[in-house]
Amino acid sequence: MVNTIIDRIKLPFRKDKELYLTLYQILGVLPHDISLYKLALMHKSIAHRNQKGRPVNNERLEFLGDAILDATVGHIVYDHFPGKKEGFLTNTRSKLVQRETLGKLAKEMGITRLVLSSGRSSAHNSYMGGNAFEALVGALYLDHGYDACMRFVQRQILSKLVNIDKVAYKEVNFKSKLIEWTQKNKVVMEYRSIFEGKDENGSPVFECVCVIEGVECCKGKGFSKKEAHQHASEGTLKKLRKQPKFCDSIFAAKTARTKMEEEPVMAAPDIEKEMAEGRQFIIVSTQEATGSDSSKASSLKGTDVQSAATGASEAHFDIDFSDIQTEAKELTREDIIAAAEAAAFKE
Repeated sequence: MVNTIIDRIKLPFRKDKELYLTLYQILGVLPHDISLYKLALMHKSIAHRNQKGRPVNNERLEFLGDAILDATVGHIVYDHFPGKKEGFLTNTRSKLVQRETLGKLAKEMGITRLVLSSGRSSAHNSYMGGNAFEALVGALYLDHGYDACMRFVQRQILSKLVNIDKVAYKEVNFKSKLIEWTQKNKVVMEYRSIFEGKDENGSPVFECVCVIEGVECCKGKGFSKKEAHQHASEGTLKKLRKQPKFCDSIFAAKTARTKMEEEPVMAAPDIEKEMAEGRQFIIVSTQEATGSDSSKASSLKGTDVQSAATGASEAHFDIDFSDIQTEAKELTREDIIAAAEAAAFKE
């Protein structure tokens, strides 16, 4: 409280009085260390370096602010929706801190126009604005602490600019919605990459196209693959809803694919039936199957198959079966007496 009073007393004598007042309107507090906020508004495209030659920009503060923003928004969402499960809370927080939302907030709050950058970066204000927003949160954390960040998110954003209940229950995940539609209608979908690279300012750029059943739908472009997929999905959903002929072409492609998959194949031959009809079969021995004697083959009919298979088995195991009797030997009178004597001797 004392520091706040001192800051207000010193304000008319500040060199950067206008910047102090602007940041006060945005953040709800007067800065202590103005250099942190100046750094937060410095985009890498201006290629500024310090006395040691190291690049000076807002990327480190952006990293810190991203973590603090996740924590504060997560805390607020947790308190605002008692009893809600983890999945709902995570989804709501993601909607509030996603790049598109932060870009819009930065523009509405006047952060974007404060960013120091090269003129060529003007085409990517939403991207720069979102980064600067996170960097300002990082600067605020270092300058005033965690509680000040909580108050900033609650008072300056959720109370004035964002309806947390409306955001929580609004469906913005177009990719998830499209996947649900494709699964329900059993159609095949994929995202094909068209371009992955960097723009003139060194920012990553991704472009893809959504393809359903081989039919190209809509293209999407963004600063991440996830963002590109979202834009492609959004356009595809709108096209499916507004263009019945386009939807019909997808289902026609699905019908053609499933028809090809269901083409009948040749059934396996019924060997027993063909044997009964006396048809010929080529019997190949085990040695022939291993390539030892590929020239041996015999054409047999009907009952000759069993004897040929037996002969091949005997040849393979090299066993003499000549001393094995298949019928019981009839005992003579002498054999019976000898067996009885042997049994009596054992007793």
